[in-house]
Amino acid sequence: MAHILLIGSYAPSLLNFRGKMLEEMVRRGHKVGATAPDATEEIKTGLAGIGVTYYDISLQRRGLNPVKDVAYLWRLYRLFRRIKPDLVLGYTIKPVVYGSLAARLAGVDCIASMITGLGYTFVSNTPRARLLKALAVFLYRISIRHNRVVFFQNHDDLQVFADNNILSGNTRPVVIPGSGVDVDHYVPVALPKQEAFLMIARLVREKGVLDYMEAARLLKVDYPEVCFRLLGHKGKGTSYISEQELTQACEAGIVEYLGTIKDVRPAIADCSVYVLPTHGGEGTPRTVLEAMAMGRAVITTDTPGCREAIIDGVNGLLVPPRDVSALMAAMKRLLDARQERNKMAAANRDKAVRIYSVDKVNAMITQSLGL
Repeated sequence: MAHILLIGSYAPSLLNFRGKMLEEMVRRGHKVGATAPDATEEIKTGLAGIGVTYYDISLQRRGLNPVKDVAYLWRLYRLFRRIKPDLVLGYTIKPVVYGSLAARLAGVDCIASMITGLGYTFVSNTPRARLLKALAVFLYRISIRHNRVVFFQNHDDLQVFADNNILSGNTRPVVIPGSGVDVDHYVPVALPKQEAFLMIARLVREKGVLDYMEAARLLKVDYPEVCFRLLGHKGKGTSYISEQELTQACEAGIVEYLGTIKDVRPAIADCSVYVLPTHGGEGTPRTVLEAMAMGRAVITTDTPGCREAIIDGVNGLLVPPRDVSALMAAMKRLLDARQERNKMAAANRDKAVRIYSVDKVNAMITQSLGL
C-alpha cells in the first residue's frame, strides 16, 4: 500500500477531472489524499465519500507573486513532512513546479507530474508571452528534473519539453489520451430537431469566444433559424471578453448565453455540432471528449491536443486558429452535409470508447506509476 497525494490548483477539478482516478487508487488499497485551495463542503464531502483525505493549502492560482508562491512552496513542504506521502502527483503549472520542488526538499520517494496543457503563453508571440514562456521553461526545468514520470496529454507538448531540454534522462515521459471521459456517464443521445451549435469554455479571448460569436453573426444571415449557444464562466481581466461584448451579441440574437451549469450533458444533447475554436495551449480539451462520447461531430482548431482527438474529415473538422472565415465555412459545411455529420458523430462515440475512456486512461496512469 502506498500513500499518495494529488496536488491541484482548482478544487472542483479534484472530483470533476480526477475523481475516477482517485477512486481507482483507493480501490487498489492505497491511502490517498488530495489538496487544492478553497474546496467547498460539497467537494470535501465528495472526496471523503470515495475515501480521499482533503488538505486545504491556499494558493494564488493566477499571476506571478514571488512572495505568495514561495509561501505556497513552504506550505506544501510542511504538509509533506507531516503526512509523509510515498508519491506526490501534481497537475497544472504551479502544483507541478512547486509541488515537485517541495517534494524533493521533503525527501518524497516518488514524484510525478501531469502536463495538462502549456497554456496560451507557449503559443503567443507577444513580448510578455515570450518572457513568461522563458520563465515557465526555467521553472519546469529546475522543478521536474527529479520526477520519476511526467504525463503529457499530447505529443506536441512532449516535443516542446524535449526541444527545451526540460526533461532529465531519469524522467520517463508518458503520453496519455487526455484526462479521459466517463463513457458510461456521457452517452449518445439523438440529435435535436433544431439545428444548434454549442461552445463550452471560459469566456476568454484565447478560447476563441469572439471568433465563434463573429462566425455566428455571419451565418445568421443565411441560417436565421440556427441556434448558436455559449456556455461557460464569465470573469474579469483583460483575457476575458467584456460584459458589453457578450450582452450585445445576446441582444442582437447572435448567441444564446447559457451561463454556467454543473452538468453539461443536457447542453451537449441539445446541440447538433460542438465547436471549440481555441487559439491553442490545450492538453486535450475535456469538453471535446465529452461531446465525442455523446456522439456529436466536432469543429475545433488545428492545435496541440485538439488535432490528436479530431482527425479532419473523419470525426470532425479542423480549422486554423483565429480564422473566422475558415470557422464559418466549417460550420456551414456541417449544416449542409447532415450525412457526413452523422458519420462523424458515430466515429466520435467509437473513438471515445476505444481510446479516451477514463478507465483506460487511469489504467495507463496507475500502471506507469507502479500502483
